Amino acid sequence: MDYAPLPFFIFYTLLTLALSWHDWRTGLLPDRLTCPLLWGGVLYHLCLYPARLSLSLWGAIGGYATFALIYWGYRGIRHREGLGYGDVKLLAALGAWHGWQVLPNLILTASLLALIFIGLSVRHRHERLAIKNPLSFGPFLAAAGFIMFGLKVA
Repeated sequence: MDYAPLPFFIFYTLLTLALSWHDWRTGLLPDRLTCPLLWGGVLYHLCLYPARLSLSLWGAIGGYATFALIYWGYRGIRHREGLGYGDVKLLAALGAWHGWQVLPNLILTASLLALIFIGLSVRHRHERLAIKNPLSFGPFLAAAGFIMFGLKVA
């Protein structure tokens, strides 16, 4: 078994959990956590899988561009944010770790997890599981990232 990726996975896990917790509590994904996560993904590929470095870079670019288009498109039409800019940076970071090919599945998985959470919240309203408005999407992106890691390992 190769233990070389272990420090990177610990780094990924700690930053992703910190981002999820911070987003859930405050609704913000700070640059001081998203930027190291992004560069950690690039460094991970540079050190361990240099042949896949271009996939990492295109993943960061693709993740950023995808959510930036949604962010600016919605803001242009509705004149308010529909997606936080921290989510744009988080998807770029996840793209750096997972590569551009995983981005559609990652976004779909995060969206389905958010929909399931909303459905359960509405269904169990009597249990006082309140839906935050706006809903923090970072924890769902982070969970989708862990699912993608699990699928890659399996």
